Amino acid sequence: MTKMSPLLSSLDFLAQTTAPAAPGAQPQSPAWMSFLPMILLFAAMYFLMIAPQRKKQKAHEAMLKALGTGDEIVTTGGIFGVITNVKDDRFVVRVSEGTKIEIGKAFVQQVVKKSG
Repeated sequence: MTKMSPLLSSLDFLAQTTAPAAPGAQPQSPAWMSFLPMILLFAAMYFLMIAPQRKKQKAHEAMLKALGTGDEIVTTGGIFGVITNVKDDRFVVRVSEGTKIEIGKAFVQQVVKKSG
């Protein structure tokens, strides 16, 4: 048996798949059915990975909008402090008596205690 070149084997495959079916042969499945496993895989990935992450991100944004002066927070770096001022894109946080730092709003990890 001689070895076929990749081009000839590809052409042979195409000729077999495009050849008319013999009478009584099984009909070919539609072309979209070959994409069905890929579509199902993407849907599973969306519901298992992307959707929960988006939900978590929306909850974090809602928590940031609800923060105000007097709330005790923890930053992503592990710094505990109390918000003393709210600016457009950052918070002024008192970490100890006489020590205030400014942090970006996105770096607030969680609220320890709400004021009021």
